[in-house]
Amino acid sequence: MPFIRHHEQSRQARRLLMAEGTSSSGGGNAGLAFIVGGLVVVVAVLAFFMISGGFTQQKKVDVNISASAPKLPDAPKLPDAPKTPG
Repeated sequence: MPFIRHHEQSRQARRLLMAEGTSSSGGGNAGLAFIVGGLVVVVAVLAFFMISGGFTQQKKVDVNISASAPKLPDAPKLPDAPKTPG
């Protein structure tokens, strides 16, 4: 009968722990939240790099545009300023 006595003591200990509000189980939620949070951060960083083009190589583009503009005629000469009276 030692097994029954031990089982009864174990049940009483669990009732006491539950009445006090402390329990040795239930810590799995914090670990799961930590893992899910880490995965969210990794996905956010990957999405940022993929959207911003962080994984592509930058191509060097050299654009040289040369065009000659036609020669325009000279502007007409401005008239002389009016003389002040006096």
